[in-house]
Amino acid sequence: MEFELIYKEYWGKIFRLCMGYVNDYELARDMAQETFIKVWQHLPEFRNEATVGTWIFRIATNHCLRQLEQRRQMPPAEFPVNLPEEERMDKEPQIQWLYQSIAELPEVDRIIISLELEEVRQAEIAQIVGLSESNVRVRIHRIKEVLTRKMRRDGE
Repeated sequence: MEFELIYKEYWGKIFRLCMGYVNDYELARDMAQETFIKVWQHLPEFRNEATVGTWIFRIATNHCLRQLEQRRQMPPAEFPVNLPEEERMDKEPQIQWLYQSIAELPEVDRIIISLELEEVRQAEIAQIVGLSESNVRVRIHRIKEVLTRKMRRDGE
């Protein structure tokens, strides 16, 4: 499969997955770009044992988890307080709330709901996270319940 076609088809999905992990536009963009660098480097090794989408989501998920682990191990940096803030188009408040709420979930739940929102089939999600398909279905249901309760609570 040609890299450009893969990139065009999966860029938005991978970016949104990364946003679900970090809820930071610039960091999510960097993580998505790094994911596609890995995809490009390893595309000749792709063996079609899974769909290309499952393979890419697995690469992105593993990369995001490694990045988060590295960030936890690094001491926080001191930044100057009076830096000019870069203007960026604001996302809709509901989307911001959703990214923030997803970022607060446990890691596996973040992966699962982010993939579900990207309309990845539950069988593929199960392959990506290493759970049974029925376990994925149950977790999706529970995650949606948690997010619905949080939305009702925050909306009051």
